[in-house]
Amino acid sequence: MNLGTATGRNKGIEPGAERAGRKNGRKFIYLSLAPVLLLFGVFAFLPIGWSLGLSVFKYNPLSGSALFVGADNYIRMLGDSVFLKSLWVTFKFVIIAVMVNIIITLMIAVAIQRIRTGWLRSLMRTLFFLPTIAPLAGTAIVWSTMFNFNHGLFNILLDKMHMAPIQWLSDPHYALYSVIMMTLWADIGYNIVLFIAGLDSIPDMYYEAAILDGASRWHIFKDITLPLLRRSMLFISVTTVVSYFQAFAQFQIMTKGEPFNETRVLALHIYEQAFSNSNMGYASAMATVFLLIILVVTLLQLKWGRTEWEY
Repeated sequence: MNLGTATGRNKGIEPGAERAGRKNGRKFIYLSLAPVLLLFGVFAFLPIGWSLGLSVFKYNPLSGSALFVGADNYIRMLGDSVFLKSLWVTFKFVIIAVMVNIIITLMIAVAIQRIRTGWLRSLMRTLFFLPTIAPLAGTAIVWSTMFNFNHGLFNILLDKMHMAPIQWLSDPHYALYSVIMMTLWADIGYNIVLFIAGLDSIPDMYYEAAILDGASRWHIFKDITLPLLRRSMLFISVTTVVSYFQAFAQFQIMTKGEPFNETRVLALHIYEQAFSNSNMGYASAMATVFLLIILVVTLLQLKWGRTEWEY
């Protein structure tokens, strides 16, 4: 076997011209990627590095003083009850919101995917995606009025059903779940579209074989749809978890972390320490810990959700 046929040397191409072609190809790749890498470095890695540096200082931007304190900011977190409470609230919010989001969006996506009328299917997909177009801050303001104790839509509906009104955003038992409701309404459109794309990519032959074998709808869903949807599920779960860890606007607008810090997520606590208390060093240390938490959770998701098959 002549290995030279694979390199093109027997096709009349000079070795020098081949090397020059590869060199020009690499230059084109570097030049194409340079703007993106430059922007990513300036707006992603540079702030992370700056935050890491600030985390070992006691820095107040108003006074301009920066006192090196080493690991004191990190040690301080262990005794900060508000930080520990916000960490717990963040995990509680992420776990509940992500689980409910994935269950609801998967059910809606399966229902929409079974619609055979093209225009009706497109209409349903558009209707569920519409809330994601609206700015999250505006959506949070609208939902705050709907949760109003005296004139809000939800308490009006409860009154029509002869039920007692609820302090949706002021009662510690309901405040976090009220924000979760708003977040789900504003966010499920993305995951529905992604799940529909994943469902459409599953070959029909698996379903046809299962129907010939007499499998029920539940067994088809459990043994075919869910396993073959695993890659889509992994992508959706990773992006949703990262997004919900960073949730901020709805908490800032609807509750500001109250009542009794029951809705104080870590992103909100970091923001208040940095810009309300001008405690940049401590806020940077919390942001560093927060970054590591998200990184570890993401790596665990990628490890547990890894698949080795293709179809």
